[in-house]
Amino acid sequence: MSLHTPTPPASGNVDQAEIDKFSALASRWWDPNSEFKPLHAINPLRLDWIKELTGGIAGKNVIDIGCGGGILAESMAVAGATVTGIDLAEKSLKVAKLHGLESGVPVTYRNISAEDMAAEHPGQFEIVTCMEMLEHVPDPGSIVRACSTLVKPGGWVFFSTINRNPKSFMFAIVGAEYILRLLPRGTHSWKNFIRPSELATSTRDAGLEPVDMRGMGYNPITEHYSLNHDTSVNYLMATRK
Repeated sequence: MSLHTPTPPASGNVDQAEIDKFSALASRWWDPNSEFKPLHAINPLRLDWIKELTGGIAGKNVIDIGCGGGILAESMAVAGATVTGIDLAEKSLKVAKLHGLESGVPVTYRNISAEDMAAEHPGQFEIVTCMEMLEHVPDPGSIVRACSTLVKPGGWVFFSTINRNPKSFMFAIVGAEYILRLLPRGTHSWKNFIRPSELATSTRDAGLEPVDMRGMGYNPITEHYSLNHDTSVNYLMATRK
């Protein structure tokens, strides 16, 4: 099963309720004790994994799809990459731009869809990241194809999302949103979660070959996150064109 579903034109691949949800939280993107605390905690893990697989990102042209407030985008720029971040939530982008002015970290931010960006700049990036986004759009397969279009031959595309099974419902929704309150209630919809096999099929259909996959673990006692090989809930997939 791939991720392709009938959708409106590319620029219409957006769920306005999802945009509104993250726009309402925009001012708290850079508060490490806010609803975005998990993103701050896992960001170094994701960045190190990307750097390890690519042999380093310094001097490379990178685009972060669904960049939000710029947490990953800024960290990649600090690591020496030339970074573009795109998102359809204007309030989140304003926060990202403001933080960039305060931090002095240069990132180019644009309010544009992945599909429209791909039409404008095909094959322009050595690395594409698309983290925690696929489960929030009507047609994730369209995003995968856009990522493939954006990346140069031989380049890398990184995804992270959530598996769809009974365990992920218990852990990612009941546990994370209702019991541990790591995320606001209603952050995720279980029916929009994506099995690794579905994502792998979609990436291959788009001309991307899966190279590595990792799970993201969390210990609620120590509040420690780690990358592991358990992909039953949160997982990351590295692909190459």
